[in-house]
Amino acid sequence: MKRALLSVSDKTGLISFAKGLIDRGFELVSTGGTHRELAAAGIAVTSVEEVTGFPEMLDGRVKTLHPKIHAGILARRDDPDHMEALANHDIQPVDLVCVNLYPFAATIKRPDVTRAEAIEQIDIGGPSALRAAAKNSDSVWAVVDPADYEAVLTGLDQDDAHLRQKLAAKVFAITAAYDAQIVHYLDPEPFPEHFTPTYTKRQDLRYGENSHQQAAFYVEPDPNPTSLAAAKQLHGKELSYNNIKDADAALAMLREFSEPAVVAVKHMNPCGIGLGKTIEGAWDKAYAADPMSIFGGIIALNRPVDLATAEKMHKLFLEIIMAPAFDDDAYAVLAKKKNVRLLTINTADTPAELGTETTVIYGGLLIQTRDNQTETPADMTVVTTVKPTDEQLKALAFAQTVVKHVKSNAIVVAQADQTLGIGAGQMNRIGSVELALTQAQQNDNFAGAVMASDAFFPMDDCVDYAAKHDIKAIIQPGGSIRDKDSIEKANQYGIAMVTTGVRHFRH
Repeated sequence: MKRALLSVSDKTGLISFAKGLIDRGFELVSTGGTHRELAAAGIAVTSVEEVTGFPEMLDGRVKTLHPKIHAGILARRDDPDHMEALANHDIQPVDLVCVNLYPFAATIKRPDVTRAEAIEQIDIGGPSALRAAAKNSDSVWAVVDPADYEAVLTGLDQDDAHLRQKLAAKVFAITAAYDAQIVHYLDPEPFPEHFTPTYTKRQDLRYGENSHQQAAFYVEPDPNPTSLAAAKQLHGKELSYNNIKDADAALAMLREFSEPAVVAVKHMNPCGIGLGKTIEGAWDKAYAADPMSIFGGIIALNRPVDLATAEKMHKLFLEIIMAPAFDDDAYAVLAKKKNVRLLTINTADTPAELGTETTVIYGGLLIQTRDNQTETPADMTVVTTVKPTDEQLKALAFAQTVVKHVKSNAIVVAQADQTLGIGAGQMNRIGSVELALTQAQQNDNFAGAVMASDAFFPMDDCVDYAAKHDIKAIIQPGGSIRDKDSIEKANQYGIAMVTTGVRHFRH
């Protein structure tokens, strides 16, 4: 008779799977809670103690770690010496191992969990049995996921060797991810000697950045509830590769603001950000910032979408609208367009993005802490004769917050509650200044605008151009060997300039 070892934390589908195995001629061997569950269902099952002749011990820490289990799993069926050794020691082969692991990840999610409780949920015997079965997958079925039970039963009927190999690979992937979560818990060092990230595939994407590229979306085991990975899609076709990147960028910008805010993004850069007393007012400012570029954009709002705002957005072609919620009548309006993607996401009390971010290069990976620093008026040093007004300081702080989310070389022209013009990704800074001001001067709200730069001015041409186009105050990090030239130029034109000492490059 074939033998199956069943020892699962997740009892989903266990009874029907066990019955399916019995129907296919398997003897069932089980441990602890799994044994009790099967016995209570009236299913014939043998305890591991009966097989090993040794009781479970150390509060269940040692159950299956025994030669009568592991030799039965690991013996090569095509090796006469292996099979003779089993016979000599009265060991029956184990033909199927069904194990899922202690819920370590779920345990450490609990806010009150102790280290001792977390350690107790590190599974030892489970991964060992699974890895043994996966190693010997030419003969043994290794089953780690209840979602595979039905396929396994069908595969047993067909003696599907290909499925056995896929399940073996899945075991090693899951145990590797399990170990990685343990590593991160025990040693949260942001730059460890060995970096072992773990992600689970959420979905295959239609294509990648371009239609000839393949892509998939992977998520962390426990994504932050304010991240895109935790968003719920209510309407529209599935997100594309570029949608996901743009939406993530929009959410990063939205996290900067507690007052009603609307962020519009195109190609990873903001094309309009507006603040208001209401979400409709914030939308009006974000839209007016650049009515042309917002077409086909990604919109993130940090307040529920009401009917008035929805009716205004409905007039445009937009790729994505993300918000904490949609009023019923607002949703009804927006859902009339089948292609717009409507997502809900938690934006309440959103913390700054913590931890690290990674960039893949060919042959390696770059890791850095996130740029969470935000400068306030208290962090600004006035370097010119003219001092900024209180209103200008507010505008400078807003522009400085936005500029760190713009691709370098980055220039932002703004009022205290609205971006007016954005220059992004140019190979020289004066080019970004020209782009930002060209756009900004088309706005009716331009008078008294301020300008922010993500890095210092290498020469005074940027200040000269800004002054000649009616900029009244500038914020920049400072630190150039030619800072004096830019400061003198600002004094010449009566512009207020402040420095922060903090660069915000975003390549």
